[in-house]
Amino acid sequence: MNVVYFSLFLMPVTIGATYVSIYKLLPDYLITKRYFLFGLYSIYTLIILIFGAIFSIFFALAFLTDFKFEKMTVLSKSSVFIITSICLVTLVVSAFKLLKLNLKQSKNNAELEAKILEAQLKLKDQELKYLKMQIHPHFLFNTLNTMYGYALKKAEETPEMILKLSNLLDYLLYQVDKPLVPLTDEINHIKDYISLEQMRFNETLYVTFSEESCSNSIEVAPMLFLPFVENSFKHGKIEDGILSIDISIQCETNNIKFNIKNSHTKSTPTQLGIGLENIKKRLELLYTDRYELNINENDHWFEVQLKLSLAHA
Repeated sequence: MNVVYFSLFLMPVTIGATYVSIYKLLPDYLITKRYFLFGLYSIYTLIILIFGAIFSIFFALAFLTDFKFEKMTVLSKSSVFIITSICLVTLVVSAFKLLKLNLKQSKNNAELEAKILEAQLKLKDQELKYLKMQIHPHFLFNTLNTMYGYALKKAEETPEMILKLSNLLDYLLYQVDKPLVPLTDEINHIKDYISLEQMRFNETLYVTFSEESCSNSIEVAPMLFLPFVENSFKHGKIEDGILSIDISIQCETNNIKFNIKNSHTKSTPTQLGIGLENIKKRLELLYTDRYELNINENDHWFEVQLKLSLAHA
């Protein structure tokens, strides 16, 4: 019973020091990396703990001897052992508390990183959707005007134009939401686009288009090459009564080489518009470190060369 009574006198000091450590020193100063204040207040706590332990030992001995001070024993080495034991209990409990705080912080960091990653993915998805929708409306208006002129003349080409425009709009509005499409689909819609522009330009347009070794098994991001073609029609210059555009697509093992050049007059400032910038952003988002884009111009030609690696790094 004497041991129990003696321990009860020491318990408030032990509990007080432990609570100060786990509920004040660790969360408010150590976890928040305020190390100077943590060390300073830890010293204060240790001093108060030592004085509190000495007073508790004194009153415990006085209580156990019925306050007959002549019967009290001198606790010198035992006092050091008792204070060390109290400190050890405080350290052990603080270590478990620190481990718990670290685990909680790690969990919070993991959840925060997951939320940041989810937000980045949503932002990337929204940016991709926005960039996909940036085909210039001038093409649609020009094509509709051309179709209107053909319809007034009751030209036989009108149904074919409507069909090609319908296929192209279906590709732009619905197929573009897919992450990947067969390269042959992209090529076919480029051909439809060129056919519609040929009907509009009539004899003022000369286009060559070549493809090599491109199969259905090769897939690319939708509408990846079409804006380059549109950009050539919009910003190309008619020289000697002809707008010349040369397009080639070469497929190799895990590589696609796309080349397009159009007649161009360097005397006027080059206006690339937002189309080319949007494609650069899409390439950076979809094919990071897996593409080479070169843009060249001289007095007569504006050329874009794109090499795309289909193999993931």
